Amino acid sequence: MDRLVYTSLSALRGAMGRQASTANNLANANTVGFRAEIANQRPLWVEGAGHDSRALASEEVLAADMREGAVSETGRDLDVAMEGDALLAVQAEDGGEAYTRRGDLQLSDTGLLTTGAGRPVLGEQGPVTLPPADSVKIDKDGTIWIVPTGGDPNQPQRIDRLKLTSPVGSNIAKGLDGLFRVEGGGALPSDPLARVNTGSLEGSNVNPTKALVDMIEASRAWDNQLKLITTARELDDATADLMRLPN
Repeated sequence: MDRLVYTSLSALRGAMGRQASTANNLANANTVGFRAEIANQRPLWVEGAGHDSRALASEEVLAADMREGAVSETGRDLDVAMEGDALLAVQAEDGGEAYTRRGDLQLSDTGLLTTGAGRPVLGEQGPVTLPPADSVKIDKDGTIWIVPTGGDPNQPQRIDRLKLTSPVGSNIAKGLDGLFRVEGGGALPSDPLARVNTGSLEGSNVNPTKALVDMIEASRAWDNQLKLITTARELDDATADLMRLPN
């Protein structure tokens, strides 16, 4: 009966992984620019001498749903929605370069431009820092213009350009922090054709209804595997009774 127990245990772990992925998607249903996680199973063969007679299953996040979310107008100068497959380069917590679709940009007290999650936004020369200004404008190609404090509104100054990239032709993976990175390390080059919509935000592409259905299915799968383990125990007890010698 050990094979049935181990198979059920593997399925239980898969159901837990699926529940975790689905719960994370639901929790970020209203997060700006969030990309839903796609979890799937892969076999983990038992290694050792002899033939590969069984394989456990591992439920893992293998990719992200890169379909665009709904775009809504906000009228805010620092809100940008990436067009097409463009990604915005940011500085990750480890100091490396990562990418996001989150465009609710903010200005810190020191003038550092960050995303709504607090990650520094990268430009042509590194993290973007803006001096005190009466107004800030971002063009469709990501160029940042400001009118310095007390300056002439008719003579804006160019500060930097957002680093916009395209993942086409490159393998990128989504991390636990919600940011995308190039698999194996490295950085994506700037895409001169990438464009943004200023004064707009792209929402999450999570479908709450589908996520709820997935969560129910994972919960039922969990219950079914528990029943199988109970059945395996009952069969084992019955076999032991048959093998017991009479007094």
